[in-house]
Amino acid sequence: MPLDPARFETLDARVAELNRRYRFHAAVSVLEHAIGDPDTGEVALVSSFGAESVVLLHMVSVMHPGLPVLFIDTEMLFPETLAYQAEVADRLGLTNVVTVRARSADLALEDPDGTLHQRSTDACCDLRKTRPLEQALQPFDAWITGRKRFQGGQRAALEFFEAEAETRIKINPLAHWGPEDVQDYMINNRLPRHPLVARGYPSIGCAPCTSPVAAGEDPRSGRWRGSEKTECGIHFIDGKAVRGPLPKEDAA
Repeated sequence: MPLDPARFETLDARVAELNRRYRFHAAVSVLEHAIGDPDTGEVALVSSFGAESVVLLHMVSVMHPGLPVLFIDTEMLFPETLAYQAEVADRLGLTNVVTVRARSADLALEDPDGTLHQRSTDACCDLRKTRPLEQALQPFDAWITGRKRFQGGQRAALEFFEAEAETRIKINPLAHWGPEDVQDYMINNRLPRHPLVARGYPSIGCAPCTSPVAAGEDPRSGRWRGSEKTECGIHFIDGKAVRGPLPKEDAA
């Protein structure tokens, strides 16, 4: 739905109104209304087709199967993820899945031998995820994420809507869900599981940078194990990792 930029002076004001409007709504209601709300504009779902992605994908398939779904193929994903992506899209009847990749010229220039991740995981994520996604999001006013408060860090303060600099809105319908809500939804709707989850991968990214997680470890501890890195860069603004609403000094 076309956005009316004249309704609010700033993106922060728009986000504040959306959070007020949907404060007491459940996740399904937030998602359903946000897709058609004129104050969110044109919306896409960004999905990794990872361990928990099928929840939002299923909700979208029921509400709006033609909604654009942006799938970032870093060309370093597990084969199981690529197979799962094809299976889920077909099973749910998603009709507008767009595969996003880095430009061949950029890969040839910056990572010709495919070893950039060994030298700089941040540079690799920027090349293969952040920049391609930013380009793919250009036509959209808002995008849907699967982030949740229980995932910790700054995500502990996550709201349903947040401003991404002064460019677009992030919609987090599952912000208030707990792990049990995710599992119950998947069980009740008989949704297919990512095959790597049963092999000890509760959070799944690129194959070179993802390892199994032992019992009792943080679910995201298998991502970039042994480093301080916690985010791929999709939730970076001005070079800073963003897991939740921007601090006031960064939001100006």
